[in-house]
Amino acid sequence: MTDQAPTLDTIRAAYARIKPHIHRTPVLSSRILNEKLGGELFFKCENFQKVAAFKARGASNAVYSLTDDMVKRGVVTHSSGNHGAALAWAAAKRGVKAHIVMPNNAPKAKKFAVDAYGGVILFCEPTLPAREEGVNRLMRELGLELVHPYNDYRVIAGQGTAALELLEEVPDLDIVMTPLGGGGLLSGTAIATKGINANIRVIGAEPAAADDGYRGFKQGKLIENASSPTICDGLRSMMGDKSFPIVRDKVDDIVLASEENVVRAMRMTWELMKIVVEPSACPPLAAILEGNLDVKGKRVGIVLTGGNVDLDKLPWQQ
Repeated sequence: MTDQAPTLDTIRAAYARIKPHIHRTPVLSSRILNEKLGGELFFKCENFQKVAAFKARGASNAVYSLTDDMVKRGVVTHSSGNHGAALAWAAAKRGVKAHIVMPNNAPKAKKFAVDAYGGVILFCEPTLPAREEGVNRLMRELGLELVHPYNDYRVIAGQGTAALELLEEVPDLDIVMTPLGGGGLLSGTAIATKGINANIRVIGAEPAAADDGYRGFKQGKLIENASSPTICDGLRSMMGDKSFPIVRDKVDDIVLASEENVVRAMRMTWELMKIVVEPSACPPLAAILEGNLDVKGKRVGIVLTGGNVDLDKLPWQQ
């Protein structure tokens, strides 16, 4: 499974594998938001997932796909927080150790979560090369198994299970949206959604301050960001050679959201839906608020990816 892109059947098998370990998260809506936007929005609340993020799905599928020999020395990844916490959690459930390379500017709440789930943290400079260098060093020194945060077919298959649940509960959607960072969730969502109903449009939403995915999608090739100065810390990664081709071939469009509207969407979700979401969960709603996607008369499913927030640094208090 690790060297072939997932199919709908692969994602269904992943769901059977991880179902005993994860939450089936609720789908919520807001009458006020629907009236304001002229469509029906259905939010798949992965902020209520284990480790408060959808990342529990991909991490647990990867960990439980590994053989005993592969996993015996432990696993390693790089992460700004949610995937690291998810891998630490899944590894602990299987009785092995997870080593997490984290940027030194990761949110305090996410550092705490990785530590609380038993992850061994190695801090690095907040650049992708520094993260990858740290992972490679730990793999060489300790013989650890890599579970990449998004460029891993096992992870992609696990992330696609959120769309399976969403479409079981709300099958007659016109659009399914997810945030876009490394592309693991968006690619898994596209495979699952198009496999169930090819007529549903799948759309990614990305911060305009980290728009490598948008530019690469439009140009048909992988593009790197020189920097990603976005409040969406979970979306600063660029897509990889496994996630990008799936996004390129199966996703209908990618739209952008400004930092201002990400904060606006985050606050509206807190205030109107009474739930905690982090900035990285908010580009889909932000892009709609910004007018970059017309949802009038449409039924739209949106994956709210996580709810890990540093309460001492809420963006509307800065």
